Amino acid sequence: MSRGARVVGYLCAVGAGATWGTTGVLSTALYREGTNLTGIGFWRVSLGVLGLAIYGAWRSRDLLRADRKGWLLVGLFGGAMVALFEVAYQFAISGVGVAGAAALLYTAPVIVTILARVVLGEALTAGRLALAVVVMAGVALTVHGGSNAGAEVTGTKLAAGVAGGLLAAVSYAATTLLGRWATPRYGVFRVLLLELVGGTVILAAVLPLIGLASPLFAGALRPPPTASGWIYIAALAILTVVLANVFFFSATRRIEAAPTAVAATIEPVVATLLALALFAQRLSGWGWVGLLLVVAGVAAGYLREAAPAPDQNANSIPSRSSRGGP
Repeated sequence: MSRGARVVGYLCAVGAGATWGTTGVLSTALYREGTNLTGIGFWRVSLGVLGLAIYGAWRSRDLLRADRKGWLLVGLFGGAMVALFEVAYQFAISGVGVAGAAALLYTAPVIVTILARVVLGEALTAGRLALAVVVMAGVALTVHGGSNAGAEVTGTKLAAGVAGGLLAAVSYAATTLLGRWATPRYGVFRVLLLELVGGTVILAAVLPLIGLASPLFAGALRPPPTASGWIYIAALAILTVVLANVFFFSATRRIEAAPTAVAATIEPVVATLLALALFAQRLSGWGWVGLLLVVAGVAAGYLREAAPAPDQNANSIPSRSSRGGP
């Protein structure tokens, strides 16, 4: 992959993280509208599917065409990872708080860096591992240095919250690795639509069952009660489901999984800055140190991708098949 393509890929990953950073602001507005916390994931994913279906009808009617491997790995497995993330992350928030959930989620860059070597044959260098650890530590300091640190929803035990956060990290890591394998073969929009279709079907089937066992998910499929609530859900679908994932999968198509995961950790930086600006939240000294660590790690990753490199790990770049889509 050329130097220019790597730079574009890294910037796409940064764009994905920055767009995901709006999730907290929009979700907070939805909570104030009375929307069920655990229902937000289902409705934003469902509207994302609707938006992509409209795009497909307009521009590319074969977006759902894929071979059996594509449907099994992207539609079924990728959809299961989407559903797992939406469920597990709510358990994490309920058990360990928003800050703890974010800290557990962003163990994902380390997981991706290690598993990318095993699954995709990517280079596992000291530099890559160091960057993943730096941004993970930075996220932990940032989220725990905020004024909402430790604010949890009652009703879930600590152990369940920790397990939920780690499962969310695993699902995010798996999606990153799958995206790196699938997007050169099937195309960005097809991969995204297959994953979202699978995730929507699985969530629709699973959430009512989970609601029977956990009060946290009772009424999870209840739609937003107000028109403004639907507007916020639509904004979440457009920004955090469609646009962010188009950026993210465009990144995995151009650069390896490990630097993609590092670049996307700009998300909590954007989320924190938005919270400071819009909700008058505070950030401690250690929080600012963490924020700077994340920015430094992302910037260092950019410099690594922008630097001329002779055929860096060329063997790990997935080959593009004749079925590559848009």
